[in-house]
Amino acid sequence: MAGGKIDPGETPEVALHREIREELGVGTTAVSRLGIFEAEAYGHAPGTRLHMTAFLGELTDDPTPSGEIAELRWFTLGEYRAMPHVALGSLLVFERLHELGLIDE
Repeated sequence: MAGGKIDPGETPEVALHREIREELGVGTTAVSRLGIFEAEAYGHAPGTRLHMTAFLGELTDDPTPSGEIAELRWFTLGEYRAMPHVALGSLLVFERLHELGLIDE
């Protein structure tokens, strides 16, 4: 799941297209908002909150990891839950995708 911060003057949608291009080297089409997710921010001081706007969309080509991404891989919701480090905000997004039938358990 690619992502990042919204730069000053950007809308969430503009930030989405920029982050996907920077992190995966591809464009996006057919973008729709999945929702807004709030949780404890992973890897930050206790009490730091994450406010994340998540989107669905199609990639214009096969993604290629940039210097910001160590690897690309596919996994199920269950595989993500079993990982040693789970970001609650990402887990909320993956659970919503599973509810919609878009990813496997």
